[in-house]
Amino acid sequence: MNGELNWLETVEVFFILPLLMSCYFLGFLRLWRGPHLLDRIVALDLMALLTIGICAVYAITRGQAIFVDIATVLALLSFLATIAFARYAEERVR
Repeated sequence: MNGELNWLETVEVFFILPLLMSCYFLGFLRLWRGPHLLDRIVALDLMALLTIGICAVYAITRGQAIFVDIATVLALLSFLATIAFARYAEERVR
C-alpha cells in the first residue's frame, strides 16, 4: 500500500473508535461517580463490553484473528465477574 487508508480503515479511525472511546469515557465517569454499587457494577460491565468491541473492530479491520480470541476470553471473564459482583451485591443487601 502507499499509505492510503481503505474505506473500512477510514470508518474505523474516524467513526467507530472515537465513538467507542467516548462511550468508554462515559462508563468510566459512571464508575467513578457511582452513586451506588450496582451502578459501578454495570459501568464495569459496560467498559468490558466496549473493550471487547474495540478488540473486535481491530481484528476485523487489521485481519488479526488473535484479537477475536482475546475478545472471547475477555467476554467469558466479564461474564464470570458480573455474576460474582451480582452475588456479592445480593449478599450485601441481606
